[in-house]
Amino acid sequence: MSSDNHPDVTGRRRFLAHLPLAVAGSALVLSEAAQGSDAPPPLPTMRLGKHHVSRLLAGWNPIAGYSYQGSAMDRQMREFFTLERTVAFLQNCERNGITAWQLDHAEKGIAAVRALREQGSKMKFLCLHADAGSIEKVVADIAPIAIVHHGGATDRLFRDGKSGQVRDFVQRVRDAGVLAGVSAHNPDCIKRVADEGWPVDLFMTCFYYLTRSDEQRKQIVSGTELHIGHYTCSTSDPATMTAVARQVKQPCLGFKILGAGQRCKTEQQVVEAFEFAFEHLKPTDGVIVGMYPRTRDQAHENARHTRQSAAPPTT
Repeated sequence: MSSDNHPDVTGRRRFLAHLPLAVAGSALVLSEAAQGSDAPPPLPTMRLGKHHVSRLLAGWNPIAGYSYQGSAMDRQMREFFTLERTVAFLQNCERNGITAWQLDHAEKGIAAVRALREQGSKMKFLCLHADAGSIEKVVADIAPIAIVHHGGATDRLFRDGKSGQVRDFVQRVRDAGVLAGVSAHNPDCIKRVADEGWPVDLFMTCFYYLTRSDEQRKQIVSGTELHIGHYTCSTSDPATMTAVARQVKQPCLGFKILGAGQRCKTEQQVVEAFEFAFEHLKPTDGVIVGMYPRTRDQAHENARHTRQSAAPPTT
């Protein structure tokens, strides 16, 4: 189905003329740069293949309505992130130096990508996906710089003894002329891919091991539990995953650095989470952060945290 015929895209050209200013009636908070002040300095960058992107990337989950905080919050996020507000938010990210967006192959994402490009955006896109049979469609719809095998699917296939399906996916992505990556919540999956020398260009590394088996959850040390939605993780997970990220040669994109909202209840927690991420990842790595800018300009704030915590830009 062409996204041009999707209801989300109807009237797209009518609203584009009003962007990048806030959409009328929207609670989207924009940065001072959007209101006419000087543009902020560039963000530190990293290299993905021939591309240079900011070490902070915008995430997809809040835009799609995945909050890990219950169905009411999921619904609020979906209702807030109309196509218009999604585009306005991403343009604000770009003004703040965030030059890449990780998204799924979904109608809202496809429509937002097209709208951004029509407005002259230079933002780059990385797509999470798990269907090898539709890789060519992803490339046609989004033209991403990278396609990364979905983390939840990676963990499940490895556990079921079907890692070959993930490796075949990686090869098909490379055959399509796009950077190929593997995402995982289980650090052992990342280690195995690296140890076996798969032809991957990047990894997405979850800071929290959400997909533990029941037996693995029982092994979490008492007092270190962290609950993310209905998942039980450990406060030691970020150290475990970043240790793996430092060992692999490929660039890694850490995600859920804020524990899907569990590690950002105070400003100090947010600062500490960014500091931890950039201190424990490689200088060639970055982070993906989902944002919900209903009351605060999180793009501006997270860009500031990145400038303060990350290494200088690469050359």
